[in-house]
Amino acid sequence: MGRYLNFVINPINMPGWCWRHRHRGIGRPPKPIRIASSPLAHRLVPIPGGGAEPIRLDPAEVEAMRLVDLEGLSFEGAGERMGVSRNTAWRLVDGARRKLITAIIEGREVLIG
Repeated sequence: MGRYLNFVINPINMPGWCWRHRHRGIGRPPKPIRIASSPLAHRLVPIPGGGAEPIRLDPAEVEAMRLVDLEGLSFEGAGERMGVSRNTAWRLVDGARRKLITAIIEGREVLIG
């Protein structure tokens, strides 16, 4: 049998779409997620830096947080805008919040993308 890849390759650059990566092995490839725009900052560095491994935020997580926390949409509304279910939007926001709190408390760098 062939070797399974742990990521999805985007054959065509489609503006406004974000391809996600699988994190837990073999399974159905994740659907692409619509994002309005990519964030202006791609890296946030704490002063003084902790030196621990940086935390990576997916563009889909940033978009979900923007829609829910900044624009005040419900998880259902954010999911509709992104082309995913309400539960997926909730998981994206929950994961992003956990990562950001960890980065703030531990003084770790945040990489977006």
